[in-house]
Amino acid sequence: MSSQTTVPTAQPEHRILRRAEVEAKTGFKRAHIYSLMKEGRFPKALRLGVRAVGWDSVEIEQWIAERLKERA
Repeated sequence: MSSQTTVPTAQPEHRILRRAEVEAKTGFKRAHIYSLMKEGRFPKALRLGVRAVGWDSVEIEQWIAERLKERA
């Protein structure tokens, strides 16, 4: 019998990023972010309240990684 030890892979931590953080990570301003969202080319914002939205940090990081792969 062989015993297999599985090492849990580290799951990325999901955080809610507010618009200022998303702007800082992407270098895009509000209008461009919303334009890309409308075109389906950027992760959708999550409604947090009546006048508050945020983005899933993992989705934003994946989006950035995909853009970097396209460049290579």
